[in-house]
Amino acid sequence: MKYSVLISLLLLLGCGIEEESKIEGTWQLVSAKTITKDSTFSTVSPNQEMIKIINKTHFSFLRHDLNKGKDSSAVYVAGGGRYVFKEGIYKEYLDYLNYREWEGKVFEFNAKINNDTLTITGVEKIEELGVDNKIIEVYKKL
Repeated sequence: MKYSVLISLLLLLGCGIEEESKIEGTWQLVSAKTITKDSTFSTVSPNQEMIKIINKTHFSFLRHDLNKGKDSSAVYVAGGGRYVFKEGIYKEYLDYLNYREWEGKVFEFNAKINNDTLTITGVEKIEELGVDNKIIEVYKKL
C-alpha cells in the first residue's frame, strides 16, 4: 500500500516536469496581437520573422526583416534572459535587449502548449516608458 501511494505521487510529480520541459526548443512566431487601451493590432509583419529559443534555464528571441536591412522595413530585435515555467505560468527575466531601457524588467504570462503550438498571453507593463499592453503570441515548434 505504501509503495503504491509513493509510485502514484512520483508519477503525478513527473507529469508536471514533463509538461514544463515541453516548452524547451525553437519556436517560430506565427501570430501576435498587441492590445492597448485604444487599439488592437497585429505585430507580425509578412516582411519579418521571429524565433524564440528556450532551453532549461534561459530564453532568447530574434526578430528581423526579410530584406536583410536594405530598405525602409529594416528591423532587428534581439533579447533574452532567464525564465521560469511552472503550472502554466511563464515568467521572463529580460536580462538582455537591444532596447536597453527594457532590460531588467520581469514579465509574467500564461503559457499553454498544445502539441506543436505555444500560446503566450499576458501583460507587458513598464510604467516609466508608458508601456501597458496585453499580448497574445502564438508560436509553432520548429
